[in-house]
Amino acid sequence: MPERKILVTAALPYANGPIHVGHLVEYIQTDIWVRFQKLRGHRCIFLCADDTHGTAIMMSAKKAGISEQAWIDRMREEHVRDFSAVGVEFDNYGSTHSDENRDLCARFWKSLRDADLIQSKQVDQLFDPEAGIFLADRFVRGTCPNCKTPDQYGDSCDRCGATYSAAELIDPVSVYSGATPVMRSAEHALVRIEKLHDFLDDWTQTGNRLQPEIANYLKNQFLDKELKDWDVSRPAPYWGFEIPDMPGNYWFVWFDAPIGYVASTHQWCKRHGESLDDWWLSPEVEIHHFIGKDIAYFHTLFWPSMLKTAGFTLPAKVHVHGFLTVNGRKMSKRDGTFVKAATYSKHFPAACLRYYFASRLGPGLDNLDLSIDEFLAKTNGDLVGKVVNLASRTAKFAEATGLSAEYPEDGGLFANGALQGASIAEAYENCDYARATRLIMELADRANEYVESAAPWTLKKDPAQAQRLQDVCTVALNLFRQIATYLGPVLPELKAQTDRLLTVPATTWEDVYRPLAGTPVARFEHMMKRIEPKDFEAMIEESKEESAAVEKAAENAGAKVAFSAAPPADAAASSSSGAASASEATDDDGPLKAEPLAETCTIEDFGKVDLRIARVVAAEPVAEADKLLRLTLSLGGSERRNVFAGIKKAYDAEALVGRLVVMVANLAPRKMRFGISEGMVVASGPGGEEVFLLSPDDGAKPGQRVH
Repeated sequence: MPERKILVTAALPYANGPIHVGHLVEYIQTDIWVRFQKLRGHRCIFLCADDTHGTAIMMSAKKAGISEQAWIDRMREEHVRDFSAVGVEFDNYGSTHSDENRDLCARFWKSLRDADLIQSKQVDQLFDPEAGIFLADRFVRGTCPNCKTPDQYGDSCDRCGATYSAAELIDPVSVYSGATPVMRSAEHALVRIEKLHDFLDDWTQTGNRLQPEIANYLKNQFLDKELKDWDVSRPAPYWGFEIPDMPGNYWFVWFDAPIGYVASTHQWCKRHGESLDDWWLSPEVEIHHFIGKDIAYFHTLFWPSMLKTAGFTLPAKVHVHGFLTVNGRKMSKRDGTFVKAATYSKHFPAACLRYYFASRLGPGLDNLDLSIDEFLAKTNGDLVGKVVNLASRTAKFAEATGLSAEYPEDGGLFANGALQGASIAEAYENCDYARATRLIMELADRANEYVESAAPWTLKKDPAQAQRLQDVCTVALNLFRQIATYLGPVLPELKAQTDRLLTVPATTWEDVYRPLAGTPVARFEHMMKRIEPKDFEAMIEESKEESAAVEKAAENAGAKVAFSAAPPADAAASSSSGAASASEATDDDGPLKAEPLAETCTIEDFGKVDLRIARVVAAEPVAEADKLLRLTLSLGGSERRNVFAGIKKAYDAEALVGRLVVMVANLAPRKMRFGISEGMVVASGPGGEEVFLLSPDDGAKPGQRVH
């Protein structure tokens, strides 16, 4: 097989908080792919860095009473520690606040200037007069101009789903200081990306660079109309790199962040005596980006535009993945499912999470759900019960004798395993890890059937069966080595343990196409133990306590926190049988006090509201909005409605497809920044993570009116 030269990146973690298990989906997915490529004998490097610029970093450092440099140094140390604990191994982990990145930003900027793609214009933006900073929409809160709900973010309303600019809020306040912001105008630099429309249309819609879902998303949402100019500068004060030809202005974080991929490569090249041009300006190099679907817009429109203009090599593939949910719902601090990587590592070995993710990850954009029951079953059933069990039941018998001088007859088991190597490799290559692990577990099933039938523990009792015992152990341990090597990209520690046990390391994928014979077997070391439900419960409980502590600290500091407090304890009384008695329950009156009953209306007034049952036939996040999902609702037959709903923080988009909801069907269409909303779904709750869609009982049908 000819050697490939591959450069791989994962998205740069923002240096404003800890790594959590949701982040780890991407980094573990990427690490598996890189380890597989290296095991196949290809030259592959894995580059990453902390994303360290922006107003949020500046304000976090100020709140902590330290410099921005000290803040990002602290975050980098934590991030590297957390990645290492779960076996994610980078060839270089840099920072966007580096000399290499500053120089490369200037190089890209000059290319854009020379191509006449930069224009300057005055932009009006809210300004915090106390903090002395310009405010992005998400840093302003106020009363919704549409439904008059208080304490809403500056881009959309959690209650009614309306979108607006922060300047339209009623009584807006800065989340930083609580001051009333004022409107100020400042010069901004914008990239005229529309001039590259033809290139982007061709690059995104041809070849195999993008998954079909991403290509279609870009075509339907952006490329079927004129592309908007991209604002790439921010006025002082701002933490970042000052633009050389625009004193007092700084490159926006989304400009210098992807250039950080190149800067991290440059750092690696300096250490290894190589040329950056041989990696980023060479047609022989495959560049692969692994990212989440929330940032596909930047990586498939803006970043290719920058690379093309600067003459750098374009990505061979952008691998986009979905999000992590826990038991079907979004990760939640309130529920304890927003688990930090450091917290996970206190309770479980890296192998559990790496194997679980691999067993559920396919090549598409489907979200990955972390089911507690499945997590336990995958570890105890597959890893301990099927894989490690092969070695633990046979290695101790072979320690004294080593493997048989010649590989014994095994009924074709090893040959079949070698034959499956090509299919498993193809699955890894295509990021279909779920298929790869399924094929490997099929080999493990057959190997365990062999051991169970041969019963080496029984053979050990009869000295006349010594050769038979050695042969059985030779077969079992070779099958184990084959399986552990195939799992090596997912479970690097298990592969290392296997190499030590059997004393002949498998350095390439093809090494396990040939069995070992006549080699020594080392003393068996414990490899993995079963996990219990109480272990998971302890992790969740610790996560709840950590979130509560963070919230309390924020309250003590007078800061606005971005997550909801834990819900009140269940007030329902228990009957003598142990079941809650609804007739005796005392419901909390907090929600009613927070939103008192509206004025009395007549039955005729209510009759004007046409409530209908509708089925969600499509749902997707609105990339440019923090809280909105775009829903396509069916009212039966060909009747469809496009509705924007502010439920993004509470519901996973794909999990809603097929669900019945209640909608206001005769609401006048409303033009929003992202399209026309043709109705409203009915929900309760104060907003954010605490939104609860109303659903009918089984038997209801789309189109039926709610009376």
